[in-house]
Amino acid sequence: MGLPSKKRTNRSKRERAAHFALKKTTVGKCEKCQAIILPHHACAKCGFYRGHQALKVEARNARRQRREKRTQ
Repeated sequence: MGLPSKKRTNRSKRERAAHFALKKTTVGKCEKCQAIILPHHACAKCGFYRGHQALKVEARNARRQRREKRTQ
């Protein structure tokens, strides 16, 4: 197993880690309702993805409300 032969200096450590910074999240807009969505995801507000209905939002919200009501 290889071992480091010399100490890594602070400068070389910073240079090596320079590309570890967080990148901005890319977002898009829903074609139908103009809500902000992640790329390649169905819209959580209207349920559309690439021009067709992918999620039944009304049923999902009703199910969520029933679940919340049960836990209270």
